[in-house]
Amino acid sequence: MSGLSGLPLRDDLVGEEPYGAPQIDVPVVLNVNENPYPPSGELRRAMGEAIQEAAATMNRYPDREAVALREDLASYLGNGLTARNIWVGNGSNEIMGQLLTAFGGPGRRMLTFTPTYSMYPEYARNTCTAYVTEPRNPDFTVDAGLVLSAVEHHTPTVVVITTPNNPTGTCTAPEVIDEICSATDAIVVVDEAYQEFSRHPGALPLLARHPRLVITRTMSKAFAMAGGRVGYLAAAPEIVDACRIVRLPYHMSLQTQVLARVALAHRDELLARVEELAEECRAFQGWLQGHGYEVVPSEANFVLFGRFKDRHSVWQGLLDRGVLIRETGPEGFLRASAGTPREMAALKRALAEINSEGRHP
Repeated sequence: MSGLSGLPLRDDLVGEEPYGAPQIDVPVVLNVNENPYPPSGELRRAMGEAIQEAAATMNRYPDREAVALREDLASYLGNGLTARNIWVGNGSNEIMGQLLTAFGGPGRRMLTFTPTYSMYPEYARNTCTAYVTEPRNPDFTVDAGLVLSAVEHHTPTVVVITTPNNPTGTCTAPEVIDEICSATDAIVVVDEAYQEFSRHPGALPLLARHPRLVITRTMSKAFAMAGGRVGYLAAAPEIVDACRIVRLPYHMSLQTQVLARVALAHRDELLARVEELAEECRAFQGWLQGHGYEVVPSEANFVLFGRFKDRHSVWQGLLDRGVLIRETGPEGFLRASAGTPREMAALKRALAEINSEGRHP
């Protein structure tokens, strides 16, 4: 970053660059796991009407506790949860930042299992929490033995398990989460950002048994609200209260709360698209396997595939053809989000052209 010379920047930030996937204007954007379907006309009208009504009180601060939104999210999640079990933030990024502010910090450790979401070390860095990792199994899964051995070795205060895992799409079964929570006093955060796309059950039913279990989710993917910035957690009320202590006042804008509630009211329409995208992703995995690619079986709306001798060359070749995917994860692999049928057809054509040039894995 330019212009920082001479500033009293924290030592651990010197030389760091801002996080972010490439934002490039191309016809087919499949690099950040967004829902490619915009809100329907009916949903947009409902959002517009709700915002117009809310604008009458825009001169006042919003509900800093976002109670109505938390009630709606509790109703959506079920499992006997109430608003006291739910906390909301500006994307699951803010939720993770609040959790580490409350339970991490100097002298404490956050443990997770790689390869996984590339923002985790930045959450830890920003909260002055030590970041420690252990590799996943060769098939990119984790089991209770692996996790508990790592917990014994690193003594973390926060353990993060991502399921389906980004960038691999692999899942961790609730029975594994249950065994881990039963054997550690750490805060166990299960990041379920992509759970709605998965055919495997999530960990919500375990909350009643484990007071230090936290489940984080987002409305960016399944609810097509990446631009709305709404993330949330489900946990014991005491964990919610800890996040309330460290949250900034009025951190959730009025318009964000309003739009999220409208989206939740239209959940049937939005979740129908989720199933379409999950099917599209599974079909693409089959196509890749049929064309000789190595595929990591994914239960999310993205797939990791390879292996490429020069993955950057393939990534660039796709970009040159107007298709943007993500160069992330283990060396030799690329990750593509599920898109519309038209977008997926464009990705397959581009891969076939690159294959014909001899850049097949």
